[in-house]
Amino acid sequence: MTDANYNKQLVLVNAAIPLVWLGYDAFTGGLGANPIEFFLRATGVLGLIFLLITLSITPLRRLTGRNDLIKVRRSLGLIAFAYVCIHLTTYFVFDRGADLGSMLGDVAERPFITVGMAGFVMLVPLAVTSTNGMIKRLGGKRWQRLHRLIYLIAIAGVVHYYMLVKSDISYPLMFGAVLVLLLLSRAFLTRPGKPKSEARAVSIQ
Repeated sequence: MTDANYNKQLVLVNAAIPLVWLGYDAFTGGLGANPIEFFLRATGVLGLIFLLITLSITPLRRLTGRNDLIKVRRSLGLIAFAYVCIHLTTYFVFDRGADLGSMLGDVAERPFITVGMAGFVMLVPLAVTSTNGMIKRLGGKRWQRLHRLIYLIAIAGVVHYYMLVKSDISYPLMFGAVLVLLLLSRAFLTRPGKPKSEARAVSIQ
């Protein structure tokens, strides 16, 4: 097994631990008085965490010169997508009773759900085009332009979380601060061996 494959498998195994833990708590009744809400909130936060970790790869690579970090970025992005899918599925099945009309009504009437759904819709084409074959089919420049949607998706995720929270907004603000730092770092950190003027031309997947 190559180092790259080992690192990808290591990332996948560690990414699955929170989900396994949630599943165990659900099985043993450890999710509190409102288990659906707890599971829904937890999977949404995990999706946002892995989205921000994905965005952190480029700044970390530029700071450390560790170009091998790029090899796990795609896996991290797909993990974020998986958690968002679990989050949405939980909402659709358990909160809306698998009623598509009820969910669409919620999307139309509740702004925080509208923002969250917009983020998910933008995330789908990024997941679909994450393979090497799709990169070749789209061409590098078009693929890169498409995957810059990750910035809007991350913003939508933070805003969705902020609008959802009714009292303590410290966690959404913390996520927002991390996102701002990541976006600023991508604008100002140069690639190793590249002039600063090229720092804005970034790949997001």
